[in-house]
Amino acid sequence: YVEIKHGRISQLAFLGQITTRAGTHLPGTIDYSGHSFDSYPNGLAALFGPDSVPDRGTVQIFCFIGILELFVMKDIPGTGNEFVGDFRNGVDGGVFWKNLDEETKLKKRAIELNNGRAAMMGILGLMMHE
Repeated sequence: YVEIKHGRISQLAFLGQITTRAGTHLPGTIDYSGHSFDSYPNGLAALFGPDSVPDRGTVQIFCFIGILELFVMKDIPGTGNEFVGDFRNGVDGGVFWKNLDEETKLKKRAIELNNGRAAMMGILGLMMHE
């Protein structure tokens, strides 16, 4: 369970890292002072350093992650979850997942697990490079 969750987080972190390194940032301003998203540095420099995101912004990010962890990304028993890490919790997964046979579902879950492992190594490599 923990490996799946860390793999999903690492996949998002890796994509976020390479996307911002490529120069793609959200449009508009991040606060009422008029600072744009691209005015902050990439990587760890966004958290530490002279041009980092203000402390209150960092606290907001960590509080949002905590809320997701405690209230949204929960594996609620008895709600129709098919496997560990299935966070649908009774919400319809769409036509795609329902129409797959068990062998294909297992294959897709293994692919997700392997991609998560690769992303964990990838984000570690990017952090060491920094």
